[in-house]
Amino acid sequence: MAENKIEKNCYSPEELQEFKEIILAKKAEAQKNLELLQEAVAGSENDVTDTAPTFKTLEEGSNVLSKEENAKLAARQQKFIRDLDFALARIENGTYGICRITGKLIPKERLRIVPHATLTVEGKEIEARRR
Repeated sequence: MAENKIEKNCYSPEELQEFKEIILAKKAEAQKNLELLQEAVAGSENDVTDTAPTFKTLEEGSNVLSKEENAKLAARQQKFIRDLDFALARIENGTYGICRITGKLIPKERLRIVPHATLTVEGKEIEARRR
């Protein structure tokens, strides 16, 4: 007897709950990291009054560079949190896990690693060819 393989077009409520828990855990971690980065940007003033002027200048330059890097990392972390929020919204509206280009279901393994993914690997390749 031949078995017809029917492709699923959405995840079950149980599967969506699993993904929601993964997303919420990643979001909590990302928010903690964002707070640390924001604190580093806001308050990384080192006391350099007792160092020689040359070292003071170098250290201040280093602080500016460090603040810029932390600000970039903070911006990336904010984007990641926003993407996770969008993924939570897709869970709520029933479109989570569906590739926005192919319409196929994104594999569970991919979503467990990148829970905010909106494309299958095939969808990413199609998008790359369009550029």
